[in-house]
Amino acid sequence: MSSLRIPYYSLSPAVYQAMGAAGTALDDSPLGKSLVHLLYLRVSQINGCAFCVDKHARDLFKAGEDFQRINSLVTWRETDFYSPRERAALAWAEAATRLADGEVPDPVFRPLQELFSEREIADIGFATALMNAWNRMAIGFRQPVARAAFP
Repeated sequence: MSSLRIPYYSLSPAVYQAMGAAGTALDDSPLGKSLVHLLYLRVSQINGCAFCVDKHARDLFKAGEDFQRINSLVTWRETDFYSPRERAALAWAEAATRLADGEVPDPVFRPLQELFSEREIADIGFATALMNAWNRMAIGFRQPVARAAFP
């Protein structure tokens, strides 16, 4: 464990608040808060952001999400705990997070077109991009995660 390199959130408060406002807007997305936060958690797992994994797992649990779904998200393909919509969104978020592998392939995008409105697809993209940005800030500046009892 290491300490925070710089307090980025207080050094650039306007940008920090704008990113927070984007998250607040996504909470009101027609996707539903649960799916948005499942995307946040999965992106954070891929990126290895301990602070964000802890935060979004706790947020999901406090909002009433099933513990087994939270705990199994890292292996979502191996369970039947997630709906077809959730599975399509998770697959797209994973591909968009791992862009070093190349563009998001059409076979990953097509299910979004079948299961979501264009607005919802845009919000899946924004949720994925926003969490990737938060992860890079938290990891890059070594945002510590405090040890705390699970809710």
